[in-house]
Amino acid sequence: MSTIDNVKLLEIPKVHDERGALAVIEKDTIPFSIKRVYYLYDVPSDSYRGGHAHKEQESVIIALSGSFEVIVDDGISKRRIVLNKPNQGLYIPIHIWREIDNFSSGAVCLVLASTNYNEQEYIRNYSDFKN
Repeated sequence: MSTIDNVKLLEIPKVHDERGALAVIEKDTIPFSIKRVYYLYDVPSDSYRGGHAHKEQESVIIALSGSFEVIVDDGISKRRIVLNKPNQGLYIPIHIWREIDNFSSGAVCLVLASTNYNEQEYIRNYSDFKN
């Protein structure tokens, strides 16, 4: 079973010059093979996303623009992590509950996932997650 200690910030390599910055995600940047990519945007500042855990899916969450906070929970401990740098990703292993809130105006949340979408592998009830 994953613990809160398995959640970690990943540095995404970047190149910066007078023309701007370029962040690069390659095979070795992420600790799994990427099967799905999706992003959240236009999320009202008083809304939250997530509210689930995964049985099979590992994820990396990146704030491409703006900022938001990710609450991660292993059923015993919780941590709140601010994401606000497009060259930093938050790795979340399986069996970690996550909620995302405090979206800034214009925030874009990119998620890299290790699995294709499968509703059956989601744990959407917190009581079930705790058990």
